[in-house]
Amino acid sequence: MRVNYQDLKNQIAALTEGETDEVALMATVTCEVHHSDARFDWTGFYRVTEPEILKIGPYQGGHGCLVIPFTRGVCGAAARTGQVQLVADVHAFEGHIACASSTQSELVLPVYSGAGRLLGVFDIDSDQPAAFTQEDADQLASILSEVFKKLT
Repeated sequence: MRVNYQDLKNQIAALTEGETDEVALMATVTCEVHHSDARFDWTGFYRVTEPEILKIGPYQGGHGCLVIPFTRGVCGAAARTGQVQLVADVHAFEGHIACASSTQSELVLPVYSGAGRLLGVFDIDSDQPAAFTQEDADQLASILSEVFKKLT
């Protein structure tokens, strides 16, 4: 099963309409994205909880790392640079944190409030190598922007 991004965007918009609680929004996005595509083995948020620190937020899949400093891993790189990390082979990514040994590729997107505050990162892992495309990154960035723009 491959994600239909227009359907996903519409479903998430309907489910999150009027919601302003950050964790509720993250939980809803995580659930909908995780179940939209067979490539997505682990899907979730790491939240900025203190300066330069990410902590596990709502997720679906096996356990995740509890704390990730901005200086480590793919999630840390996305938070530190503010840039999407599209990683075809996590084993080739210097400093990759292996929260799950089955992960082969990863897509991590920084998540901002409407006021430009970094809320955290949205992380999707796959057990398939090179599972993610630029289209995945662009479509998910659009969804995240739409959902979290209402937060300050």
